[in-house]
Amino acid sequence: MRMNFPLEHETIQGRSLSFVRMAILGITLPVGMGQLYTGSKDRSVRVWDCTSGQCTGNVDTGGSVGALLSEGVWLFVGLPDEIRCWNMQTSSQHSLSGHKGQVHCLAVSSECLFSGAQDAVILVWKFNAGLGVFENVASFRGHEGQVVALQVAGERLYSGSVDNTIKVWDLKTGLCTQTLGGHKAAVLGLLCWQQYLLSCSLDGSIKVWGASSTGALELTFSHPEEDFATNTADREGALAMCGTMDTANRPVLLCSYNDNTVRLYDLPSFTERGALFSKEEVRALAVGPGGLIFTGDSCGVVKVWRWK
Repeated sequence: MRMNFPLEHETIQGRSLSFVRMAILGITLPVGMGQLYTGSKDRSVRVWDCTSGQCTGNVDTGGSVGALLSEGVWLFVGLPDEIRCWNMQTSSQHSLSGHKGQVHCLAVSSECLFSGAQDAVILVWKFNAGLGVFENVASFRGHEGQVVALQVAGERLYSGSVDNTIKVWDLKTGLCTQTLGGHKAAVLGLLCWQQYLLSCSLDGSIKVWGASSTGALELTFSHPEEDFATNTADREGALAMCGTMDTANRPVLLCSYNDNTVRLYDLPSFTERGALFSKEEVRALAVGPGGLIFTGDSCGVVKVWRWK
């Protein structure tokens, strides 16, 4: 029997965020602003005051929110056929067109914004300081299915797709340098930890990739270990990941599954420390200041968890 994880949860205002009626697909906390932003399939982006727990703003975006990301003064919202960019200081906004279909994932480096979408394309955007807007500067093509996960590390971009693969892109050349094919279902989550890339998939596995002597990535570990794993069809699918530190400053991986749990693993051992429970599957995970953990589920509930 899985023991309860030693966190206690508190929802905003002591209850669930009942005004959100559909799945939460994005949570972000802009640094130093004391605000939490949530994006939902009900087309809304809501702003929450982190001190009072009150909803202080609600924007109808006109389309289902598939991804949410904040960086500096910018809030980026992934929508059908476009990305909406809000300047949180000036309240100005502009839209980025180029994708066909839902924008599922966003990532940012020091210079560029990256977006992945239903059209299986990754678009690269760079800020034009003279015009005050982001402009499309490149596109990466090669996936055979929707791009649903992105992660940037150094001069590399990693992308996960429903075609069951992870692609590695060289940001200097724009070329795909490697395709990782170890998963048996859609790759929904990517996370860089130390020198490793972690991936989670609907096949129920979390895989750890490390650099070989040639510099190429190779599979170094799979959880559950393949020799002892049950049939893929019998596993709960893994939906999203994020990393945090516990009160002893030890690294912990959080991974949500379609059995409505978020499981917590010590790194690097992958010893399971327990689980957080939800009424519906958790699609959005985020970590805030002071070790807070935020989860957003498919029925529109956002919960805040903290270490005891």
